[in-house]
Amino acid sequence: DMVARRADSYAAAIFEAHLLFLDDDALRTPTRRAIFGEKLNAAAAWQRATEAVAAEYRALDDEYLRARAADVTDVGRQVLINLMGEAGPVSAITEPGILVAADLTPADTAHLNPAFILGICTAFGGPTSHSVILARTFGIPAVVGLGESLLDLTEGTLLITDGEAGQVWPNPEPGLMTDYARRAEAARAAQAEARAASMAPAVTRDGRRVEVAANIGSLADARLAVAAGAEGVGLFRTEFLFLDRRTAPAEEEQSAAYRAVAEALGGRPLIIRTLDVGGDKPLPYLDQGKEANPFLGWRAIRLCLAQPEFFKTQLRAIVRTAGDAQHPVKVMFPMIATLPEWRAARALLEEARAEALSQGHAVPDHIETGIMVEIPAAALRAAQFAAEVDFFSIGTNDLTQYTLAAERGNTRVAALADALQPAVLDLISQVVEAAHARGKWVGVCGELASDPLAVPLLVGLGVDELSMNPPAIPQAKQIIRALDYASASAQAQSALGLETPEAVRAALANMARRDK
Repeated sequence: DMVARRADSYAAAIFEAHLLFLDDDALRTPTRRAIFGEKLNAAAAWQRATEAVAAEYRALDDEYLRARAADVTDVGRQVLINLMGEAGPVSAITEPGILVAADLTPADTAHLNPAFILGICTAFGGPTSHSVILARTFGIPAVVGLGESLLDLTEGTLLITDGEAGQVWPNPEPGLMTDYARRAEAARAAQAEARAASMAPAVTRDGRRVEVAANIGSLADARLAVAAGAEGVGLFRTEFLFLDRRTAPAEEEQSAAYRAVAEALGGRPLIIRTLDVGGDKPLPYLDQGKEANPFLGWRAIRLCLAQPEFFKTQLRAIVRTAGDAQHPVKVMFPMIATLPEWRAARALLEEARAEALSQGHAVPDHIETGIMVEIPAAALRAAQFAAEVDFFSIGTNDLTQYTLAAERGNTRVAALADALQPAVLDLISQVVEAAHARGKWVGVCGELASDPLAVPLLVGLGVDELSMNPPAIPQAKQIIRALDYASASAQAQSALGLETPEAVRAALANMARRDK
């Protein structure tokens, strides 16, 4: 309630999502087991359960889901504070300044007073954390993940924090101070304008509409997406149902979970991605085996096709959700490399539909089905896929990694894994051209979709849908509304002729400056 009064519905929804964790069996069951089976006290049992679930989130490959570990930790901490009668320190700050800390939880951030906290710098944390989102909502610039050396700063140091660029300047020159005061005021006005218009569609000045959707991984995320102005869900990661448990989720449990998300969206489209796990996310109830390189191994659609009955349980649950006419549900298969893989997956979906129908469930006559383009082989054969799929969704994170043979998590080659690499842009353009030739649509659901510099480029390349983490939606919509599609298209074609991601980025930055 406090956050709802201070900010907007999206910020309040963050804490509504926290309340859902309290009802999560992944936390409640091990807590009860530890209390009644091991005779631990309530505080110790609860802390152990929350730490275990947070560790599961931290082990995930997806940055947005990894950031949810902080939410679990925060919920755990708030319960412990109530159990033990402790109070948090940040609400006691009463002097204006920039807050420097190791990390902040969403609850810490919610208690900050913008009259005193002029900026936030943390040594740890990520840009998709709910603490950063709340800070932005309150108009407080935040720069996170700066490293432990940040904590060497002494109290009283003069700082500039640039939350947009992710930079901090200790002891800045007077000229820089003046420049940033002006820029800060302009940024606050732009953010307020974007939030105020977040529910309106994203239509360019010359009339091209681009759907702006959300990437989600839970019911809580679905509610956040609606509050942020999402026009649908372009990527529903279903892994949360399968992780941190000893047995596979039953069809009824999956169906109930998918239906709850569909209902939370209130009739907005929902694209459900089938299970995407591999050796990096081992499931105890599947014999996955050890792999030297799980990212190039037996994962995602490969794993599911090898275990058809296990896979069809998920597909039946999805089909049953799609059977309600009020739930516009679509299915998306991950990590498709070849046409035979796609056809095998589609055949299993049809089997699952027939089985659900024979069991007396309402099912649709047809369910829109597409593929994620994450592997260059799929992009290179897009024309052949376009004859059969209903849509494409380009996962730029993995497409970049596989195209450049550069692991994002490896600091030695991370610079190569840049989604603005011309080779990656060529593949995106090729997929769009092939899809549109067959009357099919294309979405982008990787991090590139929410990059303010890249949004005009993707729109100019003809991408029909951009799907992103909910906090980025208002700004992306605002950027699209300011575009002229014909001009963006010409500039995108020009960018395709550049040789390096640095050159592409510079060209996009120049374009953004001209359009302001």
